[in-house]
Amino acid sequence: MRQHFRYPGRGPLLERLLTMLGMQPDRSCAPVGIVGMHRSGTSCLAGSLEEAGLFLGDVNTAAPFNKRGNRENRAIMDLHDDVLRANGGSWDVVPERVEWSDAQRRRLDELIAAYPADRAWGFKEPRSLLVLDRWLEVLPQLRLVGTFRHPAAVAASLAHRNQFEPARSYALWLAYNRRLIAYQRRYGFPLVNFDWPPARYLRAVESLVRALGLTPPADGFQFFTTELRSNRAAGDAALPREVAETYDALLSLAA
Repeated sequence: MRQHFRYPGRGPLLERLLTMLGMQPDRSCAPVGIVGMHRSGTSCLAGSLEEAGLFLGDVNTAAPFNKRGNRENRAIMDLHDDVLRANGGSWDVVPERVEWSDAQRRRLDELIAAYPADRAWGFKEPRSLLVLDRWLEVLPQLRLVGTFRHPAAVAASLAHRNQFEPARSYALWLAYNRRLIAYQRRYGFPLVNFDWPPARYLRAVESLVRALGLTPPADGFQFFTTELRSNRAAGDAALPREVAETYDALLSLAA
């Protein structure tokens, strides 16, 4: 019988060492990355997983455009901003390529080391889709879960929050969600659609919770409410061809 070993996650070397020793990492404590475009239900998914026992650490619990907080660790967000800025980009200007400096790599190592080694923890930060390769190098055991939303709803939300024109919002939605699809096809993680009817959405969240080894809350999920779905898409919203095709691909991949 193989032994199980709980570990905080320090990269591929430890994975190979455990395999050589005939030991299996305890995946129930492996970290979880919640990924998706801005304004696409990442906060709701993170809050729901937190209700089920996922440790998120010190996160935002109140924000002007997130009625229950965006559930983001500010230190992670600041690091992602710094990495994107150093590569000539930002959350809304996607750089062609992303490289991390040694100092930024050390900051990520320190952030990861601050999380517990003996329980499941996770993070939610939409910019992570733009810098995810480094996270996966450091945490090859990282379990991903994704969420998406109709592009017209995202565009309406960005118009309300950031005064973006539809063309800019659709281009940004496309850049993020193409990455989401590429990672999903590579790693096969589950996707949920934030626009699903409430009953279906909550069933999908419960399935995710169980698949991650977490425990659904005894009194049901309280974080999700339909009020979190502001700026809904019009049913007849016309989409640019590439955006529509990408949205159809997401629908086909959803859990």
